[in-house]
Amino acid sequence: MGGHHHEPYKVPDPSIYKVEDVAELKQVKDALARQGLKDPWLRNEVWRYDPKHHSTHSKRLIKFMFRGFPLGFAAFLATIGVEYALKGDDHGHGHHGGDH
Repeated sequence: MGGHHHEPYKVPDPSIYKVEDVAELKQVKDALARQGLKDPWLRNEVWRYDPKHHSTHSKRLIKFMFRGFPLGFAAFLATIGVEYALKGDDHGHGHHGGDH
């Protein structure tokens, strides 16, 4: 089973992830506490909100919305070019009127 082998992965210390550092997760933690509940696994979700790894929500949205834009725009231009080339010197022959 091939593949690329690199240095062993460095697993970060779990203590660097704090629910209190993420406003959304802090709200979940507080809502659970009001009901007398606790989610011991909530800390495992903190990394998902780290902008170093996943950027901000707005940047992720922009990246998602425009991911295929360059390829789509290139295809659009190619389509216009092909249609123009195939149309040739046909200008004005498609109208109905006086002389045929």
